[in-house]
Amino acid sequence: MIVELRYGKGTLPVRLPTDIVVNEIRKPAMPVVADAKAAASAALMAPVGNAQSLINAARGKQSACVLICDITRPVPNGVLLPPIIETLIAAGIKRDKITVLVATGLHRPNEGTELAELVGDPAILDQVPVANHFAHDDAAHALVGTTKSGTVVRLDRRFLEAELKIATGLVEPHFMAGYSGGRKVIAPGVAHAETITIFHSARFMEHPNCANCVLEGNPLHEEQLEIMAMIGGALAVNAVIDEERHLSFVNYGEIVASHHEAVSFVRRYAEVPVARRFSTILTSAAGHPLDKTYYQTVKGMVSPIDILAPGGDIIIASACAEGMGSKHYVEAQRRLIDHGAARFLERITAQRHALIDEWQTEMQLKPMRLGNIHLYTDGLSPGDRTLTGVTMIDSIEAAITASVARSGDRSIAVIPEGPYVVPMFRPAIKAA
Repeated sequence: MIVELRYGKGTLPVRLPTDIVVNEIRKPAMPVVADAKAAASAALMAPVGNAQSLINAARGKQSACVLICDITRPVPNGVLLPPIIETLIAAGIKRDKITVLVATGLHRPNEGTELAELVGDPAILDQVPVANHFAHDDAAHALVGTTKSGTVVRLDRRFLEAELKIATGLVEPHFMAGYSGGRKVIAPGVAHAETITIFHSARFMEHPNCANCVLEGNPLHEEQLEIMAMIGGALAVNAVIDEERHLSFVNYGEIVASHHEAVSFVRRYAEVPVARRFSTILTSAAGHPLDKTYYQTVKGMVSPIDILAPGGDIIIASACAEGMGSKHYVEAQRRLIDHGAARFLERITAQRHALIDEWQTEMQLKPMRLGNIHLYTDGLSPGDRTLTGVTMIDSIEAAITASVARSGDRSIAVIPEGPYVVPMFRPAIKAA
């Protein structure tokens, strides 16, 4: 049997041994919007929650800021942005007063051809200013206040000072915030480094509810909701895509209510109940653009842990075409290798602020506590491979054969789409 894993801009075929039982875990078939641009336009006229249609919300406003996710997420911006920008212009907002702001968080800026790829429609770059958020630019941020838990909230002035605030994004499982999109595009998306490093401290990351698909009781999600209230709310355009990256759902409205509706939709597909745990799991980092770095690959390691048998193996394929990630992440991984997992965790638990990108190293510890991680990639240098902290493999097929031999369990789980699917152990579900 051959399975195709998401890998880079294509797929990676893996020939599985004939003597194993393959349990392929995918989303159920999702509906696909026949005319994506028409659906996006229609959504702007049918607001969710306590909101006006976008044309009515924009009338009389002098400025607008539209947030978009950075290059790490395959948001269909070429579908979403044109009707938003056209509507704002039609409402009377001048083009130079409409800013499309890339919500980079603490990620690197997206520029040049990458920015064009991200925006998805070249006309947008000609119509309105498009800029990146820079989390370390003190002057570019304004103080909003302090949350009840003590998080100092500073956000990008371009967003705060706009009369109309709109966040766009992809709603999908997220291994810290429960689900991406909505409020997350604002904080940490356009937050100051001070705010982001509190958000990503061990105080949040080590909480058991700071996990994939969990919103209720998730301290990070609750902090984000408090920030939405502090800024007086915002509008949002939310998208959900299927495995082939086709638009499956789009809505618009008040940011919390519309995000909740989008989450309710995607839950039915992304959360997949599984009746047993496996000693061998084969997965991916979801392909381009998510698997451009090892940093983002960690999401694919974390997503299947609920169905990993103790001491089992997660075998993951990720292109890592851009290497490890930021220099800060490389330093965090080096600390993990030098000091070991226990000492690394002890140190970060004592910090109020996380060091930049070390939270991803912290998240890698979650699957490492349960079992073993094996990485297949052709994108890391020999030096980088030593910093992953996992077992590097040159053959997925050989790794599967060895894992099955160790466990004695011939049944394996295969998750071709990686972290966009979250398998959940539900023993009451009758095994096929």
